[in-house]
Formats: sequence, structure tokens, C-alpha cells
Amino acid sequence: MPSHLFADRPAQPPEPGSVDALISQTRRLRGEVDAVRRDTVVDDDDAQGRWQRALCDLAVHHLDDLGEHLGQLKEGLPPAPEAIELPQAAPEAGPEAQTRVGSAEWNLLTDEVSWSDELFQIFGRSPEAGPLPLDELGSTLFSEDQPLLTAWVTACLVDGKPIDGEFRIVRADGRVRTLHMRGEPVLDSDGCTASMWAVLRDVSELRRSQRAVRESRDSLQRRREIAQTEHRLAVELQEAVLPPWRGSLRFPHGNAGTLDVAAHYLPSATSALIGGDWYDALELSDGSSMLTVGDLTGHGVTATSGMAMMLGALRGMAMAGIQPGPLMGWLNQLLETSVQPALGSAVCCRYDATRQVLSWAQAGHPAPLLIRRGSGRSLLPPEGVLLGATSGAVYGQAEEQLEVGDVLVLHTDGLTPRSIEFSRADGTERLLALAPRFSAARSAQECVRMVIEEFGESEREDDACVLVARVGG
Repeated sequence: MPSHLFADRPAQPPEPGSVDALISQTRRLRGEVDAVRRDTVVDDDDAQGRWQRALCDLAVHHLDDLGEHLGQLKEGLPPAPEAIELPQAAPEAGPEAQTRVGSAEWNLLTDEVSWSDELFQIFGRSPEAGPLPLDELGSTLFSEDQPLLTAWVTACLVDGKPIDGEFRIVRADGRVRTLHMRGEPVLDSDGCTASMWAVLRDVSELRRSQRAVRESRDSLQRRREIAQTEHRLAVELQEAVLPPWRGSLRFPHGNAGTLDVAAHYLPSATSALIGGDWYDALELSDGSSMLTVGDLTGHGVTATSGMAMMLGALRGMAMAGIQPGPLMGWLNQLLETSVQPALGSAVCCRYDATRQVLSWAQAGHPAPLLIRRGSGRSLLPPEGVLLGATSGAVYGQAEEQLEVGDVLVLHTDGLTPRSIEFSRADGTERLLALAPRFSAARSAQECVRMVIEEFGESEREDDACVLVARVGG
């Protein structure tokens, strides 16, 4: 039924060829969007994926509506030239696939009511029951929506204002549908309202899709805000726990075997993954020194809080005089009984400056590298499994005699990307290749700068730590 403000206003129909072309384009675009929607794999925890899928659903609904409007427009046009062949869209499933739009007219002079077949289907009403008069239409609405419709109809019939709004109906089968109504008064030759014409569109699925888009977008935004907050807390916790010193440390003083120590934290390529990597160097009460690096599995606040617990325990046991081997056993027991179980790897070294002897233990971690007179090697690791992997694990302890000028390099295994092209051995080999430059360096800090130059631009999936100790200052 054509829309008009005046009953005698002539209509200007569009060209049939242009409508056919629009229908063809709409079908093609709908198929492409639907293909994207089918290819969108959504996990329960993937907020962004749900948001993208909801947007695709909404776009499909819009295109379905557009296709139906164009189809109805075409029905009133003359036949298209035979030379034009348009692809036929596959029929959609469901009895209401083609009943989203219906029309009605209420004649105020004769009390006649005319409903399109589509409108009967939208309301779930049998054509034999007849169309609803205007004063009974509100009986199908939600009670809270009835005053709204009454006000719209009154303004339309009395003041000639067009209707453009939505309301909810309850069908005879109990289903709730949301309808969008556009109506106008039809005036007679004297300018008086003779009837009211309206087009009603079932927008239930459209509104449901819009709601899904809104909810998924809000959920995604909340997850992003939570992730940003957790990242900030993880960074602050990491900065509070890791050693505050910058540059080099020298201890103990006044000894030929004094250690010159420097360290650096290298973030992951995205800087968004704050892990449980740590490093530390500490002068102990008996004049010896403690050196350590380690890594806990996981990222975020959980990993950094676990790292804080481990590093605090390690510092306390080292100050109490516990040797590296037994110390690792206690760390393993601590991690095993923690509230948030995790796995960890670590190296702990105790250096006696008087004897220039390094005692060390490891738990599933890359061994320290010893650089001496321009060449380097990995120290032979004593027995040791990952922390938290086995109850009651025993950790061996090894000793290494050091010389003035030796350089020790301790690092976590996140220096290089873990992939087919790179492995833990690649990081070790690249560090050993720097041995001549390490031996020629004048300080541990200069050695650390070399490591940063070598690995700083790598696309690391994880963060990493490196600690360099030079014997004899």
C-alpha cells in the first residue's frame, strides 16, 4: 500500500531495472557478510570475537530487511525486460522469514480496516478472525506501551502528526515481538482526516542483534579496562619488588675478588605481558654475595605476586646462610604449597670473594655462562627440576673456581622468541658469541648494554632478565 499524506497525490515509481540491480547487489552483499559470520569462530572467553559476531548478525538483519523492502517495491513495478536475468536467492528457513513488514489502513468514515497478509502473520492472527480495529489494537500491546500508542494515534488523527515509534506486542501464541510503526493521516479534499495509513515492521531480531552488539561491546570494554588495571598493578608490583638500583653494584669492597654487577629487565615485544621474571644481587652478612635470576609461569598480577613471594623468600633464606642447593628445595616446597600453584625455574649463586669460589644450584633453568679470556661456556648444571613440579625434590649444588677478569652471565629463557626458528640454545649461542666483547668490556654495565643491543629488538613473546657479574671490578 503506497504511503501518502493526500489521497490524490500521484506516485512516481522507480525504474524497474534500477530496483532489480539493487536487489542483486543486496543479495550478493548479504551472502558475503554471511560467509564472514560463519567463519567467525567465537570462544566463551573471547569478548572481542563475540562482539564481531554480533556485528555480523546485525549487518545480516539489516540486509535482510533491505532485501524485503526492495522486493516489495519491485512487486508494484511493471515487469522487467526479459533480457535481464537476476540470480535467485535461496529461500530462508522459517515461516516468518518474509513477513517482517506489513501494512494497514483504518478508514474513519466507514470503519473499514484493511490489513496486508504480512501483517496478519506478524501479529500471529488468522485472516478469518479479521483485522483489529484501531481502538482494539492496543489490547495486544504490553500494558506499559499502551498509553504510548494511544498518544501517537491521537496526535496523528487530531493534529495530523506522523507516527514513528516502537512498541511490543504479545501474540496469541505467547510470543513477544517488537514492532516499529510508521503512520500518517490520509486527508480528504477538505483537509480533514479520512483514514490512517501505517506500515508496521517486525524489528525483534534487529533489536536483539543490536542488544547483543551493545552487550558484547560493553563486555569487551570492561575486559579491556580490567586488563589495563591488572597490567598497571603488575607493573607497579614488579617495580616495587625488583632491585631499585640502576647502573653497577660493587661488593664486597676492598677485595681482589670484588664483583661488579649489573642487570636489566627486557619487556616482551608488546609490553603488555608482564611475567614473573626476576633478578637480584645481594651482599650477605658473612661477606659473600648472592646472585639469582628466575621465572614463574604465567603473566599479570598472579605471576608478579608469585615472583614477589619467591624473591622475598629467597632473599631471607640467603641472608640466613642457607646454601643454594637446600635453598632451592625450600623454594620448591613453598611454591608447591602456595595458594596459586605454578611452575618456576631459577638459578641461585653464592660467591665467596675471599676464595673466589662460586657455589650454585639450578631448578630447570639455563646454566650461568662463564666468559674467560675471550671465550665462553655454559657451566655444567647440577641436578635440579622445575620448582613446583615434584614434591620433595632434591637439588644438587656445584662449585666453580673463578679468576679475576671472569664474566658471569645469568639470564632467563625469554631472550629469544620460542618458535621453530629459535630455541633456548639459540639464546645461549648468541650470548657466547659476545664472549670476546664481554672480556674486553670495562664494566658489567657495558656488558649489559651489549646484551640489550643484541636482543633488545627481538620480537620476544615473553619478558626476560639478564644479570652480568664481572670478577675483580
